[in-house]
Amino acid sequence: MHEISLVRNIFRTLEDEFPADMSRIRGIYLKAGLLSNVQPILMQNAFAAVLEDEPRYQQTSLHVEVLPILIHCDVCDKTTEVQQYKFVCSCGKPSRNVVQGEELLISKVEFDD
Repeated sequence: MHEISLVRNIFRTLEDEFPADMSRIRGIYLKAGLLSNVQPILMQNAFAAVLEDEPRYQQTSLHVEVLPILIHCDVCDKTTEVQQYKFVCSCGKPSRNVVQGEELLISKVEFDD
């Protein structure tokens, strides 16, 4: 289950960025593209498993926003949302130029006051 290693990496990243404030973190917000191979429910389950091993983070919650796949068409210069994994612009031309949908980002961290 690669989600557990992802969650542990998220905590390591936050520990590196906010070493003195880890006990104040209450919410971690992620943006996960459809192509990132991250399932929100699996991330939540992995997050719960990591919290069992790391009681100091018990007050922290995880929020995952799934981002759609967007492609940019060089023919008509438009950005289109991919439907049913068909990488075709609304103008009808195929495109491999993915501009959103592959990312896994920490978008926001909430702290206690």
